[in-house]
Amino acid sequence: MPAITSTNVAQAIVKLVAADALPALVGNLVMGNLVNRNYEPVLAQAGDTVNVPIAPQLTANNIAEGNAVQPQNPSLGNAQIVLNTHVEATFQVPDVTKVLAVPDLLKTYMQPAVVAIAENIESSILGLYAGFTSNTAVGTAGTAPTEATIDSAESALFKAKVPAGQQKYLVCNSDFYSALRQIPRFSEFEKTGQPGADALISGNVGRIKDFLVYRSQYVPQTTSSGVTNTHNIAFSKDAIGLVVRRLPQPIPGTGAIAEYAEMGNFGMRVIMSYQPNTLAQQFTVDVLYGTAVLRNGFGVQVNS
Repeated sequence: MPAITSTNVAQAIVKLVAADALPALVGNLVMGNLVNRNYEPVLAQAGDTVNVPIAPQLTANNIAEGNAVQPQNPSLGNAQIVLNTHVEATFQVPDVTKVLAVPDLLKTYMQPAVVAIAENIESSILGLYAGFTSNTAVGTAGTAPTEATIDSAESALFKAKVPAGQQKYLVCNSDFYSALRQIPRFSEFEKTGQPGADALISGNVGRIKDFLVYRSQYVPQTTSSGVTNTHNIAFSKDAIGLVVRRLPQPIPGTGAIAEYAEMGNFGMRVIMSYQPNTLAQQFTVDVLYGTAVLRNGFGVQVNS
């Protein structure tokens, strides 16, 4: 049995923090859990480019008896996503031994850091709305959504040949979501026949026109001529890519200890170091990622 030393105790502390950090981060994501996530435990630096392959389109040919097949030479698509966002959240713990003795105290320290990183990732992904140019935007700026608005968004994705088996999502802000809950055909049980769709009681919109509906506090807004336009988006998973890569370990002997937390195509780094000026242990949670539109036709802007 290995001896207990200050080194392996310190490493255990960082592992404990990392184990709590990642599940909490993933739990605070909306868009990050809906898009196509690409993660590999390889080291990368800010500014690196990752090539994400996109499946080619093939056609089906009728073949008569005795005839030969018609070979196709599909061109594999490629989306380049730059790892241009390195976000961190740092906090200090005056007495780390107290944190270890009271696990809930560790979560109290960790939660604000995790939420801050989740907010940044959400904002980055939702900011890609302008990249959906293949389909004509639906809805009107400064106007509450109607059933026809949602219907138009779903029709646009159907015409873009989004696979029938691929779930479609609608992510909107609170005002948009509230307006949906007030459309009688969706909010009243006798119209839908679905107990879970009773927005009057549960407050959850659930599914509308084949969209799973989510609300986010980070849907971007722009203002033109005094009219505010909220840029909600309807999309399928392959419309957007989120690429995450490992950050390098600190230089040995510099007094910093790092541990990686990886789960469900997502990864982050946790660094612990000692700050002599404050006599406290400092924890830094950071993520290196990039986002981009993968399939333009698989998303549509929904203005309100």
